[in-house]
Amino acid sequence: MARTAEISRTTKETDIQVVLDLDGTGKTDIDTGVPFFDHMLDAFGRHGLFDLTVHAKGDIEVEAHHTVEDCGIVLGQAFAQALGDRRGIVRFGSSILPMDEALVMAALDISGRGQLHYHVDLPLGILGTFDTSLAQEFFIALASNMGVTLHIDELHGRNTHHILEAAFKAVGRALCDATRINPRIADQIPSTKGTL
Repeated sequence: MARTAEISRTTKETDIQVVLDLDGTGKTDIDTGVPFFDHMLDAFGRHGLFDLTVHAKGDIEVEAHHTVEDCGIVLGQAFAQALGDRRGIVRFGSSILPMDEALVMAALDISGRGQLHYHVDLPLGILGTFDTSLAQEFFIALASNMGVTLHIDELHGRNTHHILEAAFKAVGRALCDATRINPRIADQIPSTKGTL
């Protein structure tokens, strides 16, 4: 059974289309109008082994906040839809990912309880045209709309680009592990409650 989703969302501020295949090979097609964010989503999809399309048009002449946050909303909804009732998934995932001097840990639980715990200290506030505080806004939107408890912790780092790229890659890899099917419980929902 295909674990895919295709979601569109249009507001007065943004127009976003996301196509997601959880069981892909890391093929990405990203165009949000925010170059550094495109780079991060490309790394997220490639290292998570998701086939991922994200096309967004937003009011970036104001700033990128609405575009980045709304991409997180739609991507979270796409993950939730593609996972269905979550039957057979591993549920938990984690990754400690190095990128040069940076070291970032991502750990998550596809719990149904969307929340973000973010401990990342970024030396620079702007990378290119990207306000680096928007990374946290993206992850808040992703976690709350997917229903995942997500921890992101910077263990070491000096270079803002390296820290953020390690974070996006680590979350992608943790999601790759957590969303895969465990054949030992393929017909079960991995919760004592019987639902996620």
